[in-house]
Amino acid sequence: MIKIEFREKEKKSIAYDLDKQIGECDFEETNDTWNITHTEVDSAYGGQGIAKKLVESVIQNAQILNKNLKASCSYAKKLIEKI
Repeated sequence: MIKIEFREKEKKSIAYDLDKQIGECDFEETNDTWNITHTEVDSAYGGQGIAKKLVESVIQNAQILNKNLKASCSYAKKLIEKI
């Protein structure tokens, strides 16, 4: 079972399959803006929507914490533009 864990202090969301890390979405914080810089998923887990869930985790937490959001990661940028 895939689990997504948001870690604000580490500035990332991490995907796990049991105890194995299989992906992450990293962001940087400047003032009140989070910039998603990188999203990556283990190729063995591709096509399962894990990258989308990782980015959505960062987006949801940014909204909860009243942060502005942008993305220099092209994948995350496309998702944010759809919102």
